[in-house]
Amino acid sequence: MATKADEKAQAKAEYNAFLAVCPSRQLLDRISDKWVVLILCALGGDTAERPGVSHAPKAMRYSELARLLAGVSQKMLTQTLRALERDGLLVRTVKPTVPVTVTYELTDLGLSLHHLTRGLRQWAQTHMEEVLAHREDHDARAF
Repeated sequence: MATKADEKAQAKAEYNAFLAVCPSRQLLDRISDKWVVLILCALGGDTAERPGVSHAPKAMRYSELARLLAGVSQKMLTQTLRALERDGLLVRTVKPTVPVTVTYELTDLGLSLHHLTRGLRQWAQTHMEEVLAHREDHDARAF
């Protein structure tokens, strides 16, 4: 008879995102979201003020994140932060001040993902001109 640890190890060995039922597919769906990438980059110390220059990860308040992430709605930011907290990628800390201070900070797990998302964001910014040129060429010859 298999123990719980054996069952967990077997399940881990069988994770395959190419299968529709694999839970890692849901995780990929979450972490490929633009707001997730940008939140992880922001909390990881990458800011728009100094592109390409990474600073130490830092805790940020909700309002700081909302200002930094131009275009994110309050609802989307709240939902995304809650989902990242649930997945263990960030921690929400409430300090009993007046008014209450709430900060968000990357966990070790979130920091490990941030190292990948930073590269993805930098790649997108670096290659945007080339992508725009390809889009323009494609659209010019499209049907």
